[in-house]
Amino acid sequence: MIKVISLSRDYGDFRAVDDVCFEIKKGEVVGLLGPNGAGKTTIMKILTGYLEPTNGKVHVDDLEINTDTRAIQSRIGYLPENCPVWPEMTVIDYLEYLANLHGVDESKTQKVVADAIRRTALKEKATAYIQTLSRGYRQRVGVAQAILHNPDIIILDEPTNGLDPTQILQMRELIRELSETATIILSTHILQEVQAVCERVLIMRGGKLVVDSCIDELQLVRQIRVTIDSPNAIEYLTSVADVSCVKKQETENGKTSYLLDCEETVAPEVASVIISSGDKLFSLSPEIRNLETVFAEVNTVDSQLNLRASE
Repeated sequence: MIKVISLSRDYGDFRAVDDVCFEIKKGEVVGLLGPNGAGKTTIMKILTGYLEPTNGKVHVDDLEINTDTRAIQSRIGYLPENCPVWPEMTVIDYLEYLANLHGVDESKTQKVVADAIRRTALKEKATAYIQTLSRGYRQRVGVAQAILHNPDIIILDEPTNGLDPTQILQMRELIRELSETATIILSTHILQEVQAVCERVLIMRGGKLVVDSCIDELQLVRQIRVTIDSPNAIEYLTSVADVSCVKKQETENGKTSYLLDCEETVAPEVASVIISSGDKLFSLSPEIRNLETVFAEVNTVDSQLNLRASE
């Protein structure tokens, strides 16, 4: 559905997005992650037609950004990080105005506005002025305007920003509901949100796409953490059958920890080779791997990822 080909964007001498390529299929829920300045917002602005790429192409089915920008925009619902709203308008008036801008038929306006209010739990604030709303409610107004015209692509930048725990759970349910009829791209700094609702993740670093993988596949990488009294154990630990990689982590108080890429079933052999070497084994445990672990790894310059990556 969405195909990004060799996408780059320069701001003067600074390259914010550098030769990025990916595809998103219809109905996928994809998390777009990265530290500040990684290029996430620039990519979202290009996908939505608000910013032209310096190089590369973006296709949505048979349409192309720049050539068919308006047609693509009519299919997209977009929540920017700081959603612009008119504070002097009521929620319902604002949404009716946005429905008109989206080209919703006048005879259907009340229905689509009422549906957006219901789905974003804004009923009790429908007649309130936006300037009186809390940050969380304003965020929900932003989501409501993004889904008014039933777009088949929804791009959400920090959709849970300012929401309380109950509202976050409601937002997760809404995203799952929307995914039944739309393709969703979600950008957030809250990794738990991506873990909870996304099936695939794209991770940016320094303008480059460094990870493009299903979340389940990321967690298939198995590791064991060992702590021993030797800072020079990589060679003999690597010699253990079925250990594909050993990473030295840290040394403190005479103890050094290592991460071994291997199945948990290899633990007895690892313990045996440590004891045979004459080193003391202080701990040995399986390492829990989740999205937070992966995100930390890709933002460590010297990390070596055993992941399907594009750099």
